[in-house]
Amino acid sequence: MIDLYALTSPNVQTIFIALEELGLPYTTKLIDVWKGEHYTDEFTKINPNQKIPAIVDHDGPGGKPYTVIESGAILMYLAEKTGKLMPSDTAQRYEVIQWLMLQMSTLGPMSGQHVHFSKFNPAGNDYAVSRYRTEVNRLFDLYDNRLSDRPYIAAGEYTIADIAAFPWLRNYEFMGLSVAARPHLKTWIEKVAARPAVKRAMEIVAGIKSSRDTATDDAKDRLWGRGKYARV
Repeated sequence: MIDLYALTSPNVQTIFIALEELGLPYTTKLIDVWKGEHYTDEFTKINPNQKIPAIVDHDGPGGKPYTVIESGAILMYLAEKTGKLMPSDTAQRYEVIQWLMLQMSTLGPMSGQHVHFSKFNPAGNDYAVSRYRTEVNRLFDLYDNRLSDRPYIAAGEYTIADIAAFPWLRNYEFMGLSVAARPHLKTWIEKVAARPAVKRAMEIVAGIKSSRDTATDDAKDRLWGRGKYARV
C-alpha cells in the first residue's frame, strides 16, 4: 500500500494519474497547504522540504517502508517499481528522462510563476507577468512542435513524460492561453484526457476540497513567503 500526501496542484495530479494508470493500491492523505498543514512536524518528517506530493510506499525496497519526495522522482520510482511507463531501452529511457527533467525544471516552475503573478499577486508586477507569460507561451510552442511528428512526448509511447506534462498543459484556459493555433498540442491533450485512468484521477482531484477560497491573508503570506515571512 502507498500513502499519497496530496491536495490538487498539477504536480500532485501527476501522481494520482500514475497510480491510477499503474493500478497500484494507495490511500490519499490530504495536506491542506492553505491551512499550513505542510509545516507540521509530522509531515516535515516525511518531507523536510515541506512540499507535496510525497509518498510512503509500505512495500518499498526490501519490503520496507520507503519515502519518496518530488513529483519527478516519484514518477520514476513508480515506473521502476512496476516496470511500466518507462522504456527499458537506454536511448528511449533517457529521452523520457530528458523531457521529464524539462517539465520539472522549466514547464512546471514557469507555469507556476505565471499563475502566481497573474492570479494571486498584488498589482504592480507587470514585468513579472509579462516575463512568465512569454516563457510559458514559448514552452507551449515547444511542446506543440515536439508533438507535430509523434504521438507522445518521448520514446514513441505514453510514458511518465506525458503524465508529468499533462496537468500543466491541460490548464491553458486557466492560464489565459490558447491551443487554437497549436493543433498538435490540442490533439495530445484531448487524447491523454480521454484515457480511463486519467479520467479517474481527474475525478478524484475534482472532489478534493481545500480552504484556498477562505485562506487568511496571513496563511497566504506564509505559503508564498511574503510580508513578515519574507527572507530578505
